[in-house]
Amino acid sequence: MNSEKTGQNRPAVGTWVSAFRLRTLPLSLSCIGMGGFLAAADHLSRWPVLLLCVLTTLFLQILSNLANDYGDSQHGADSVDRQGPKRAVQAGHISAGQMKTAIGVFSLLSLVSGVALLWIALGTDGIYLFLFFLLLGLASIWAAISYTNGKKPYGYAGLGDISVFFFFGWVGVMGTYFLQTQRFFSEMLLPASTLGFFSAAVLNVNNIRDIVSDELAGKKSLPVRLGPARARSYHWFLLLAGLACTVIFVLQREEVSLWKWLFVGAIPLLLYNGSEVQRRQTAVELDPLLKQMAMSTLAFVLLFGIGLLAR
Repeated sequence: MNSEKTGQNRPAVGTWVSAFRLRTLPLSLSCIGMGGFLAAADHLSRWPVLLLCVLTTLFLQILSNLANDYGDSQHGADSVDRQGPKRAVQAGHISAGQMKTAIGVFSLLSLVSGVALLWIALGTDGIYLFLFFLLLGLASIWAAISYTNGKKPYGYAGLGDISVFFFFGWVGVMGTYFLQTQRFFSEMLLPASTLGFFSAAVLNVNNIRDIVSDELAGKKSLPVRLGPARARSYHWFLLLAGLACTVIFVLQREEVSLWKWLFVGAIPLLLYNGSEVQRRQTAVELDPLLKQMAMSTLAFVLLFGIGLLAR
């Protein structure tokens, strides 16, 4: 019987966990970690704020994954032509109605966690800042849902890379730093941009993998617009631009310490990702590189942060 009509068949916990796409979560932790390390290096860490940043970002990432699952199933990107992993709605493991309910739940969780974060970080004294960050939070929820949903999802117009760069890079890193420190420095745009470029690289691997099914569904991702060869050149640009931003950030800081270069230990992981994206051609071969790039980004952030704190 149809579970959406009867409401009797509920997906198993493991099915929901799979739909959450846990392998994407290290990327969310990376942007918060970068902002957290920068605040700690200035001796201005606030652990309750940092933990709520983590919780809110994880809710937003899961929301994005669920909304992407639902949206692509409705617009045809998740179809029999899809060469990547089968999604929950596409495979029939979770009904469209159940997925819409889950999207609503995680939208609410993101909002509640975000409001709690702003209340603890800013209180009533910073009402205008509170409202500004609240608007950013609402924009994050909108971006998570609208990537593949609605009449004109922006992901289908090839604007996903810009959104990922902005929210995972600038908003994630500088927001985490500011909410702890109440300070902003233009130089923070550099490490924030590093996370933006690396996050866009994760999305680019995903889109190169799905280029065939996306093109058939009318999803004009950048790889569809650029073609496979130029999409792989673009991938190298994202990796090298992200690395360059951190190098410039470190060079302009006054302290003299070899520890600040500890992040170069993650460069082989990035080079491996770039070379394998260049070499591998099939969706099955490319799929593991999403997790590899996300974990490489996390390793980069950890080494960078340790170097900052050990100066």
